[in-house]
Amino acid sequence: MRILIKDGHVIDPANKIDDVYDIFIENGIIEEVGKNLDYDGVDIEQIDAKGKIVAPGLVDMHCHLRDPGQQYKEDIETGTKSAAAGGVTSIACMPNTQPVIDDVTIVEYIKSKAANVGCVNVFPIGAITKGSLGQELAEIGKLKFAGVAGISDDGKPVTNPAIMKNALNYAKTFDTMVISHCEVPELSEGGAINEGTVSTKLGLQGINAAAEDIAVCRDIILAKAVNAPIHIAHVSTAGAAELIRRAKKDGVQITCETCPHYFSLTEDAVIGYNTNAKMNPPLRTEQDVEAIIQAITDGTIDAIATDHAPHHIDEKNCEFDRALNGIVGFETALSLGITYLVEPNHISMSTLIEKMSYMPSRILGINKGTLSSGKSADIVIIDKDEKRTVNVDEFHSKSKNSPYKGYTLDGTVIYTIVGGKIVVRNGILV
Repeated sequence: MRILIKDGHVIDPANKIDDVYDIFIENGIIEEVGKNLDYDGVDIEQIDAKGKIVAPGLVDMHCHLRDPGQQYKEDIETGTKSAAAGGVTSIACMPNTQPVIDDVTIVEYIKSKAANVGCVNVFPIGAITKGSLGQELAEIGKLKFAGVAGISDDGKPVTNPAIMKNALNYAKTFDTMVISHCEVPELSEGGAINEGTVSTKLGLQGINAAAEDIAVCRDIILAKAVNAPIHIAHVSTAGAAELIRRAKKDGVQITCETCPHYFSLTEDAVIGYNTNAKMNPPLRTEQDVEAIIQAITDGTIDAIATDHAPHHIDEKNCEFDRALNGIVGFETALSLGITYLVEPNHISMSTLIEKMSYMPSRILGINKGTLSSGKSADIVIIDKDEKRTVNVDEFHSKSKNSPYKGYTLDGTVIYTIVGGKIVVRNGILV
């Protein structure tokens, strides 16, 4: 397919482009980005992008596809459809599947299935330890050569500092990023929401911010000790953000991400025992939200990821203590970024695209997140000003566990193009 995108407001942070341009795509590759491009041929599809934003397809470096093992919640086919609907063209899926992604055969299964039924690029994340049990390192080198984009025991912290130290050393050898889920289990065990006035009011056991902050501090020290890079997942507290800010100034090789729910919601969202607002780390205070936004603004937080975590309705429609943690995020993340970060002028649209596309690609070391000539044509076209009301019944994910049901948000995905193939056209999944 040959595609000519005309007169779009092209935002490509990798190439410092923020202006009106045309883009010509042929054989799945971006052939040219320029002004007033003119290509002849009846086989060219022309897209009028006037007044729309044209950007590199979003790269979600932290999500859960539940495949293999829990396909009743999500699978690679439905998960990639949901991602495409949200303008996401590349996703990195976490290893807490059943079985855990700690073996080459599981990596090959995911890559093969994604190639056959997926509609976006899928990059598996391997486990740090075998079975994510925190006791013995997985075969990091074999996982890397099989095609993982990083390693993590996400969902389970690596509590043994000696094992984490060894993981950082091995990962550095194989040029693989360690993605750390920072939590002290002894401080969070049994907790359901953030520890504070809301947990007291609801009579629920809370999780103190120290459970995250202490673990972040430990990993900063370890990364500095072995001079290795580390990436901190789903930062949610003011304390963690400040620790990372100081570590960067101190020269530690550290990057981090947050998620839209940590800059758009507070612990108040769980009032009424709303299990769709239950997650780990939990939603925090207004002060934490303000600190997360500040950390995004000043560059302390490098990337925005969804932590897309689908669950069956029965796993949420139960007592709060028993409800599973997590929310679906593919189809709301971009709109939340526009609504809560761009519209209030905390950051520019270019910075949002950078944190949702270019920086995740750079951190994971994958060849995405740019509109450079010769690169794969992974592109999203956005109507930044079009408002929509979130209707979870229209989600392409199997699961509907979102706290944003009924919210009116800014920004709509008009086109999603993956490898030169249109997978979302005029807002409708093809």
